[in-house]
Amino acid sequence: MKKQILFPLVLLLVLISMSQAWAQNLTVTGRVTGASGAALPGVTVLQRGTTNGTSTDGEGRYSIAVPGTATLVFSAVGQVSQQIAVNGRTNLDVRLSESQSELNEVVVTGSRATEGRSNILTTSPVDVISAREIKAFAQTDVSQILTYVAPSFQSSRQAVSDGTDHVDPASLRGLGPDQVLVLVNGKRRHTSALVNINGTVGRGSVGTDLNVIPNASIKRIEVLRDGAAAQYGSDAIAGVINIQLKDDSTGVQASSTVGQTYESDGRLYQADANVGLGLGGRGYVDVSGQFSNRGYTNRSGIDTTPLIYLGSGGTYPSSANTEDKRRALKAEDDALVAKNGFDRKDMRVGQSESRNYGGFLNSAYRLAPSIGLEAYLSGGITHRTGKAAGFTRLPNQPTQIDLGLYPNGFLPFINTTINDQSFIVGLRAKVAGFDADLSNTFGRNEIQFDITNTLNASLPLGTSPTEFYAGQIAFRQNTTNLNFTRRFTDVASLSTLNVAFGGEFRSDNYQIEAGEEGSYVNGGRVVVPASGTTPATFAAAGAQVFPGYQPSDALNKSRTNIAGYIDLESDLTEKLLVGAAGRAERYSDFGGNVSGKLSARYSILPDVAIRGTLGNGFRAPSLQQRYFTNTSTQFVSGVPQQVLTVSNDNPVVRNQFTDTPKGFGVSSLKQEKSTNYSLGLTARLFKTGTLTVDAYRINIRDRIVLSSQFARSGVATGTVDQILASYPEIGRVQFFANAIDTRTHGVDVVFNERLTFGESRVGFTAAANFNETKVRKIRSSSTIDNAPVTATQNLQNTLFDRQQRNRIESAQPRNKINLSANYGYKIFNVEVRTVRFGEVQYKDADPARSFIDQTFSAKWVTDLTVTAQVLKELGITFGVNNIFNVYPDKFIANPRNNPLNFSVDPTTSYSSSLDNTNRGRIVYNPNQFGYNGGFYFVRVVVALPTN
Repeated sequence: MKKQILFPLVLLLVLISMSQAWAQNLTVTGRVTGASGAALPGVTVLQRGTTNGTSTDGEGRYSIAVPGTATLVFSAVGQVSQQIAVNGRTNLDVRLSESQSELNEVVVTGSRATEGRSNILTTSPVDVISAREIKAFAQTDVSQILTYVAPSFQSSRQAVSDGTDHVDPASLRGLGPDQVLVLVNGKRRHTSALVNINGTVGRGSVGTDLNVIPNASIKRIEVLRDGAAAQYGSDAIAGVINIQLKDDSTGVQASSTVGQTYESDGRLYQADANVGLGLGGRGYVDVSGQFSNRGYTNRSGIDTTPLIYLGSGGTYPSSANTEDKRRALKAEDDALVAKNGFDRKDMRVGQSESRNYGGFLNSAYRLAPSIGLEAYLSGGITHRTGKAAGFTRLPNQPTQIDLGLYPNGFLPFINTTINDQSFIVGLRAKVAGFDADLSNTFGRNEIQFDITNTLNASLPLGTSPTEFYAGQIAFRQNTTNLNFTRRFTDVASLSTLNVAFGGEFRSDNYQIEAGEEGSYVNGGRVVVPASGTTPATFAAAGAQVFPGYQPSDALNKSRTNIAGYIDLESDLTEKLLVGAAGRAERYSDFGGNVSGKLSARYSILPDVAIRGTLGNGFRAPSLQQRYFTNTSTQFVSGVPQQVLTVSNDNPVVRNQFTDTPKGFGVSSLKQEKSTNYSLGLTARLFKTGTLTVDAYRINIRDRIVLSSQFARSGVATGTVDQILASYPEIGRVQFFANAIDTRTHGVDVVFNERLTFGESRVGFTAAANFNETKVRKIRSSSTIDNAPVTATQNLQNTLFDRQQRNRIESAQPRNKINLSANYGYKIFNVEVRTVRFGEVQYKDADPARSFIDQTFSAKWVTDLTVTAQVLKELGITFGVNNIFNVYPDKFIANPRNNPLNFSVDPTTSYSSSLDNTNRGRIVYNPNQFGYNGGFYFVRVVVALPTN
C-alpha cells in the first residue's frame, strides 16, 4: 500500500512546486446578523475552496486573512448560506436569512463543478438532510434517520434473521442495499462484511453499515437520487449517499438522549459530543464521539401448539370428537405446561439489543499557503456489540435438544461484535490551474459471532458446552484516487466549462475465520424415537441457531480494480446546463466495464426548469457474493433445516450433467448492468418555496440474487439428492447467480416552504416517492431447465420462486409520503412529522399455498417534538415518535391449522407451512416501519464556544 501512495505523492509535489503563488493576503473584518438584525454568534466564515476559516464571536464579529480575490462563505445551522466575493474590500457586514430546511444549500454530490450548485439548479435530484434535521427527532441510527426523512430511502430492522438483526438492510428507490453507493466526504466507503442470506428484504445482498457513523460527526447528508456509476463507479445504480463530516471550529456541542417504548422496553441511553477547533486560521480539527445503549424489544405472540402433541405435528387424537373432550385435552395440556414451567411466550421477536462506541475525526491544515498545499485527514473507529434471539428449541424436539441441559427447551442467542475502522488521508493543491486532490481511503469491517444459551445436540448427552465462538467474517478495502478539476470561463462560445478527470486504484479483501470445533462438529449422536416405529435419525450438528464456520468455509480472497474517468459540465448558455461523464473499469477477477452518462437542465422560465439524464451503469459482484460459504440452521416453513450456502465457484453450482448430475450448471458471476433514464421539473415558488418532481426508470440486467433453496426430495435418484450426495447432513442448498432482469420506475416529489413573521418562523415540507419494480426475466441454466419435474421438485421454479420475487417486487413499501412542519417562536420550536408507509405484501414460495398470501395496509406514523432553548448554551427537547402507537397489520394465522381453536376439525394436523405466524409467535411484518410502537424521549443539548 505504501508503494501505491508514494509515487502519486512525489508526482503531485513536483507539480505543486511549479504552480504560481496565491495573491497576497489582506485582513477582512465584519459583523454577521440574522434577519431581525440580532448578532449571530458561531457563524462559520470560510474561504471558498480552502479550509481557511474562522467563526463569529458573541457579538457576531469576525476577522479573517484572505487574498483580495477570495470568496467568503457564511454558513450556520438554521440560516441560508451566503457566498460573497471580497474584491479587495477589508470590511464586509452580512445579514443571513433564516432557513427551516437545507433544501437550497449548495451540494457537491453528483457534480464535480468547483463551485457547487443549489440542489434545484443541478441536473439530477439531490436531497440534503442537515445536522438540524438529524437531531430533530429520536432516531439515533443513520439508516433510521434517512428512512423517516428521505422518502426514496427505506430501511427497517429485522428479527430472528442471524447477522441481519445487527446490520439493517437499506434500499434507495426500491432497489437492493448493494445498489446504492455510500461516500464519506466524497470518498468511497467500504461495505459491511455481512451478506444477507436469510429470508429478509435485501436477501443475497451486501450493503454498507451506515450505523457505525456517529450522528454528532455529520454536517449533512446528500442523497443523489440518480444512477451515477459513470461518475463514481460500481454500486451507484440507484444513486449515491454522501455523508459530509463536520468541518468547522464553532466550539463544543454535547447531547444526551434517554427514552423507551410505550411497552417499557427498548430503552435508549445515548450521549454524543463534538469538538471543533481552529488551527490559527490555517485549518481545523473536528472530533466527535458517541455512546449508545439500546435495549431489545419483544412483540412475539403466544405459542398456540399443544405441548403434548407437538412432537406428532400438534395433532389431537381422533377420539377428541366433541368439544368437551377437546376442552379436557386442552386442560391436560395446560396442566403439563404449568407443571414443567413452560412459557408459551417462548420467543423474542423485535429489535436486537445493542451497545455502540464510536469516534470520528475530520481535519485539514494548509501546509504551505504560498503554494496552496493542504493536507487533510479523517477517519473513525466503531465498536458495537449486539444480542439477538433465534427460534426456541422445544423439549420435544429430540434432534435439537438435550433435556439434561435444558429440560424446558431453550432460546438461543446470536451475539455479535462489530469492529469498523476507516481513514482518509490526502493532499489538495493548485496544479497548473487545476484543483488537484490525491487521496487514500482505507476501511475494514469485521463481525464476530458468539452463540450463547445453546448446545451442539450431536455431542453425547450432557457433554455439550452451552456457548461457542462461531467464527468471524471481515471485509477490507483500500482505494487510491487522483482527481483534477478546473472551471474555465469564456471558452469558445461556452459560458462556462468545468473539466474533471482522474483515476482510481482499489483493492478488496474478504476473509472468513472458522469457529471453535464444537461450534460446527458432528458428534454423531443418534436419536431413537420412543415409539421405535420411526427410523433412527442423527441429531443436528453444530451450535443450535448458528453453526460455526467450518475450516472448509475459511477463506482469504482478494481482487484489484483500476479505473479512469472524465466528467464535463458546461453552461452552454445562461439557460442550458449540459453534462457528460464516462468511466472505464477493469477488475482482476471478472473483467471490465465502460459506463457513460448524459445530463441536462434547461430554464424554460426564470424560476422553472426541466432536467433529465440518460446513462448506463454497473455493479460488480461483491467478494462476499463470489466466495461466501457456510452451513446454517434455518427455519423453513417453521421446520428447522440444515441449509448449505455454497460459493458460485463450487462444483455443486458450476458442473454440468454427465452420467449423473454433479452440479446445477450455473455460469460464473459477472457484473450487473443497468440503464437509467430520468426527467424532472424544478421550480422556485413565491421566492421562499421550492418544488421538484423527477420521474425515473432503471433497467437492470443479470441482477445477482441468492437462489431459493433447492431441497432434497427424499428419493435417491432425485436431482438435488444426487447433487448433494457428498453432503449427507444437508437438507437444502442455495447459491448466488445472475438470475434475473428487473425494471424499476417511479417518481419523486419534494416541496419546501419557509416563512418568517416577526419573531415567528414556520416551515413546511412535503415529499413523496412512488416506485414499482418488476422481474422481467429469469435467467436459468440448461441443467436446471432440463431436470425432470416431479411432484416434489421443480428446479426451474426453485431457482427464483414467488417468495423471492415478492421480496424484490412488493415486500417493501412501493410508496412513501413525508409531511413535516415546524414552528419557532422566541426560545421555543415545535416539530411535527407524519410519514405514510405504503402497503407491503407477503407471498408464499409455493403457488399451491397462495391462500396464505397477505397484503398489509398502508400506515401513517406521526412524530412530535418540542424544544426550548432555556439558556444560550442549553436546549431541552421532549418528544414522542409514533405518538399514536401505530403497528403494522398482524399476520393472519390460518385457523384450520390452530389445534387450540375449538371451531375446527380436531384431527387436523398442525402445519406451520400453512401459517405465517409460526404457531402464533410471529405477529407483525417488519418491512414497513418495524413494530416497536410508540417511543417517548427527552434530549438535552449543551453548546459552548471555544476561544
